[in-house]
Amino acid sequence: MKRIPAGIFAMGSHDAQGRADEYPVHRVQVKAFWMDETEVTNAAFAAFVKATGYVTTAEKAIDWTELAKQVPVGTPKPADSLLAPASLVFVATTGPVDLNDYSQWWQFKRGADWKHPEGPGSNIEGRENHPVVHVSWDDASAFARWAGKRLPTEAEWEWATRGGLKDKIYPWGNESVNNAPYKANSFQGHFPYEDQALDGYKTTSAPVRSYPPNGYGLYDTAGNVWEWCSDWYRPDYYKKSPVLNPKGPASSNDPDEPGVPKRVMRGGSFLCNDGYCSSYRSSARMKSSPDSGLQHTGFRCVKD
Repeated sequence: MKRIPAGIFAMGSHDAQGRADEYPVHRVQVKAFWMDETEVTNAAFAAFVKATGYVTTAEKAIDWTELAKQVPVGTPKPADSLLAPASLVFVATTGPVDLNDYSQWWQFKRGADWKHPEGPGSNIEGRENHPVVHVSWDDASAFARWAGKRLPTEAEWEWATRGGLKDKIYPWGNESVNNAPYKANSFQGHFPYEDQALDGYKTTSAPVRSYPPNGYGLYDTAGNVWEWCSDWYRPDYYKKSPVLNPKGPASSNDPDEPGVPKRVMRGGSFLCNDGYCSSYRSSARMKSSPDSGLQHTGFRCVKD
């Protein structure tokens, strides 16, 4: 872990690519803490599972009683085959598609989980040093408790990823993510059908420490995989965030899916691209339900 010093910074977007929930820029003061140097790896997560027998969300059948709370009243129960253990896997399209319709490139695959990142037939042999993926917020929290740590607050995460730089776009400054030598694992080319893999990794995670660290010695806070934070998500939270060590709102509200509580994710992933989301920016926010698992989502931990 790396010691992250206490400090005051302007949280939020300082560039034209910022989305609505990255504003307003607001003053935040964060106390000192320790943060994992890298995203939690497959090897580390395997040690947790071996020690505890933990079963991840993606390895369990979908609980219809919980799912029913997130869909319109009266929605009929799907066939049991559709509630079998599964997770979301990226599948490249054959050409340009409507970028507002993410169902074009995400598919639920039965048997996809942290040990099988691309679904049945895939495995993590030789990828022990890659970040673990297909972990839900619940899974990440369970690992953190076992490790004697916790998930970072969103404010801690943004302060740490800035690495001591002031008001810069990326953890390394303002130089484009597309300039060589490459500083993060992202999607070069035309999303979601042509990843030119100029950074060396084609629509897949990279081993941790594959790119230079930021000013605090943290690796992959931009790109590679999304990282869960402890906070509930609300798009308007920045308008009323406290200055001192904000921990997020008391509850979630996502206008895009009002019935589905969401947690914050940060950092972008190997699927981020300037033509789509640009979420390797230090201020970029994303959200997902705590029981979601995806091929490009992982986490790192902190402790006081």
